[in-house]
Amino acid sequence: MRGFSTSLPMRAVVLGCAAAVVTGACADSGSGAQRTGGIVVDTSRIPRFDGDAAFDLLRRQVAFGPRVSGTPGHAAQLQWMEAWLESRADTVALQPFTHRARNGNVLTMANVFAQFRPDHPDRILLIAHWDTRPTADMDQDRADEPIDGANDGASGVAVLLHLADVLARNPPPMGVDILLTDGEDYGPGEADMYLGAKHFAANRPPGYRPLYGVLLDMVADREPMFPVEGNSSQLAPEVVERVWGVAEQLGLGAYFPRRVGMYVTDDHIPLNNAGIRTINIIDFDYGPANSYWHTHQDIVENTAPLGLELVGRVVAAVVYSGG
Repeated sequence: MRGFSTSLPMRAVVLGCAAAVVTGACADSGSGAQRTGGIVVDTSRIPRFDGDAAFDLLRRQVAFGPRVSGTPGHAAQLQWMEAWLESRADTVALQPFTHRARNGNVLTMANVFAQFRPDHPDRILLIAHWDTRPTADMDQDRADEPIDGANDGASGVAVLLHLADVLARNPPPMGVDILLTDGEDYGPGEADMYLGAKHFAANRPPGYRPLYGVLLDMVADREPMFPVEGNSSQLAPEVVERVWGVAEQLGLGAYFPRRVGMYVTDDHIPLNNAGIRTINIIDFDYGPANSYWHTHQDIVENTAPLGLELVGRVVAAVVYSGG
């Protein structure tokens, strides 16, 4: 389906017992479940998220080649993602836009916006960028060539596309929106980055206001670890509490430590600036001392299914526990 839905009401986020990052779970009266940041986690109601299936989707993206505006890989992946989501989501819309970069290039880009249960008033927005870096600017060799983007680009998309499979087979108890943004990683410089998120923030569907957003970025490192991203802890601490608390209830707290790590500028910043309280699940260290980031070492061989499964399980638990 083309075009945005106009049926979504304005809705303020209402959270439960804990709003601070450092607090823990509280008991849900009358049951043996645990309520974490307003969510009751019942693992019996959470469908399985398959990390290996998500990893296959990561491989498929890398096989397209670099996904930079104007390249064959960019066009092929856009067509593939749209078809994938149209066969699973209730509605799918492309949001095309152009951007004139500082180098004079006119970039033709597109966000993909898919909705499950589009008429439900309570909604979560899940985000990942699908483009790849046009240069290996952190590499000493072939620095002017584009990277594969196995982790930085393909990983978050892989989680959300497999989650779309899960949502199609198991209707969620609330509305779920998937936003795949273009132009996050064009650069260099912030004026030529986070382009799709900026465009969506300025051109979102009329009346669209989800309860909150969760951004996934660089989640397929072979040794995954997801401390709290610093801007997330300041801009949406109650959402951090929900997500990290759910990870603890799933027994994944060792991978989701509550310590605050680096402050990262990413797609969640434009969304927060637009009033959508959004956090970033991101692994700060890709390879030894983050040495694979924005280099030609960002390849399938340096990624693994584990991080995809960890993040997918947590996000699925948030969704199927009612957000």
